[in-house]
Amino acid sequence: MAKILREPIVLDVNHMMSDVIGFQYGIDADHVDGMSQAAKMAQQSVEKNRGTGWLGWTELPYNQEEIVAHIEAVAANVRKKFDAFVVLGIGGSALGPIAIQQALNHLHYNELPAEKRGGPRLYVEDNIDPERMAALLDVIDVKHTCFNIITKSGATAETMSQYLIISELLKKEVGDGWNEHIIATTDKEKGNLIKLAKENSFELFHIPASVGGRFSELSPVGLLPAAVCGVDIRAMLEGAAAMDLRCKTADVWKNPALLEAVLQYIAMQEMETNVQVVMPYADSLKYMADWFCQLWAESLGKNVTRKGMAVNVGQTPTKALGVTDQHSQLQLYTEGPYDKVITFLKVGRFRTETAIAHGCAEFPDVAFLGGKTLNALIDAERTGTEYALFRSGRMSQTIVLPEVNAYTIGQLLFFFEMATAYAGELLDIDAFNQPGVEESKIASYAVLGNTAEKYAKKAAEMKGRPAGRTEYTL
Repeated sequence: MAKILREPIVLDVNHMMSDVIGFQYGIDADHVDGMSQAAKMAQQSVEKNRGTGWLGWTELPYNQEEIVAHIEAVAANVRKKFDAFVVLGIGGSALGPIAIQQALNHLHYNELPAEKRGGPRLYVEDNIDPERMAALLDVIDVKHTCFNIITKSGATAETMSQYLIISELLKKEVGDGWNEHIIATTDKEKGNLIKLAKENSFELFHIPASVGGRFSELSPVGLLPAAVCGVDIRAMLEGAAAMDLRCKTADVWKNPALLEAVLQYIAMQEMETNVQVVMPYADSLKYMADWFCQLWAESLGKNVTRKGMAVNVGQTPTKALGVTDQHSQLQLYTEGPYDKVITFLKVGRFRTETAIAHGCAEFPDVAFLGGKTLNALIDAERTGTEYALFRSGRMSQTIVLPEVNAYTIGQLLFFFEMATAYAGELLDIDAFNQPGVEESKIASYAVLGNTAEKYAKKAAEMKGRPAGRTEYTL
């Protein structure tokens, strides 16, 4: 395994600030200073409550030594016995594993021959499209596949429907020993999956009660799939701890996650900048944007304060990929509404260098590329995009990863989680619940005919909704 360099990630907010991009467009440093007391209270509240309530994720870099050892042992066994490893989960149970796999392993990992992979092929089945399940079963042999079922409650309809399909198939194809093909990741005491795991002697990992799904990547939810595919999960946790150390100060200009929360609070609450576009300039970081979108949207999109006052707050996160989306979205970002912050993810050193060959001498606008590298080209494209936004008076910021490795990814995960927690404090909302998601779940189960009381009530309520008008159906 290559040596992992322990270098800090960097938050560069120059192009958020009014004395850089223009006083009519950016945020005044004095304004940030004016929020120093509110920022201090936010930071101290998170510190005071860490490890309690829904803040159990703050302790994950420190309290998992035995768990990590167990994960490593199980992962080694999976690599020996199975050709494929399938995660069955949705939301935080899927987006984190997808993001880590994309970031830290070969971009065509599953297509590599087994000896180059060093681990089983990884599939994360995070949707219930019936064609998708059929397609998965076309490319795996269940007799040589391990399935990681991830649901804290054991009642997630999407995941448990997949469990029902897979468990029945395993019983049919494998027979005795089918249970050895399943690893359950769930709550330690409550829910259906823990009961099934104990009844069937599944290998078992626990999601801490105080860790919500979208904050669970540094728990067994994310660490097990990563370890199975050869990721150094200890380095990830070290990176998270390093970022946590940087967040111990209440000084907004020294705590990067706190500064991020304050700037985004000002942007969304006082400047009507209600969209944040996360734009990695590296394919390895493509799905970090997806992971962030759930974290930010589900945590901050709330309609009431903690005291029950109506607020309807939140900043809409969206994703783009540099340079791909320069050719599809950048026009909107540079000349459309002034309602967006662009967050670039920049890589200092890529893990490989690809030279551009000389040629096409008859075409000067192509020939000039010869002798340069794709590394230089992608960074020039990022610089050009940043400048185009600057010229248009559009706010942007850059998070620099010296290189993409387990340590810097651990930092990035924890940075975004802490910024989210601080932003929740500044907005005075509960950043850890998701009542809007629960409403959708209840309505879905009511449609399917779940007879439990709350679903029956919802079914009756839905029957009373206004009927659609024929003139609006073309």
